[in-house]
Amino acid sequence: MNFFVTGGSRGIGAGIVRQAVSEGHDVAFTYHADADAANAIAAKAAAQAPERKVKAYKLDVRDSAAVETVGDAVLRDFGTVQVVVPNAGININKLVVSMSDEEWQDVLDTNLTGAFYVVRYFLPAMIAGGFGRIVFISSLAASGSSGQANYCASKAGLLGLSATLAKEYGRRGITSNVLMPGFFETDMTREGMSSANRDFWLKHCPQGRIPDVCELAGVATFLASKGGNFINGQAIPVNGGLNWAP
Repeated sequence: MNFFVTGGSRGIGAGIVRQAVSEGHDVAFTYHADADAANAIAAKAAAQAPERKVKAYKLDVRDSAAVETVGDAVLRDFGTVQVVVPNAGININKLVVSMSDEEWQDVLDTNLTGAFYVVRYFLPAMIAGGFGRIVFISSLAASGSSGQANYCASKAGLLGLSATLAKEYGRRGITSNVLMPGFFETDMTREGMSSANRDFWLKHCPQGRIPDVCELAGVATFLASKGGNFINGQAIPVNGGLNWAP
């Protein structure tokens, strides 16, 4: 199958790119600014599976016209796309009382509206093929987190978007699900996760560790496999059981 992953040059997105390639899929992925990082991920993925096709595209998902332009290029290069993972996301932490219009809007536009643009573009190809898998990347923060109103609202919005897609297109052979990860070892968590939050995670997560992104990427690719055929409209926690911790 052919995957399209936004924000694939780092973190969770890069993990999904490499996992998909290792499982025998061709992958188109996007990056926002760092072409060197994107090229490095493409090279690593190609080295894993030289017979697979991997290509990076520069994209700002906030721009609907740019999504269409890149989408057209991907369909020309890959023929079709069966699996879409709208992963691109940003985080700007501020308390609500001091959050600017721009800080609110930039996060919503990237994390939620950008995901909508991407899925909307590829839906016709999925409908024409009678098959599609959409895998959104949300967060435990969808239920609320101090200092992250913009981020939490964007991640909560993905739940409603995915549920609607599941209802609208399930009979067309298309499923839509949301992964709800906790903390994973990524650049974002290494740079932005406080020592207090890290200590809390290690103390209360039943598995007592911070996982590698490959452990989330494997769930994303499972949803695209035959084993995931009848999983639709679900929000799937991938957090080591933290939500059940006392």
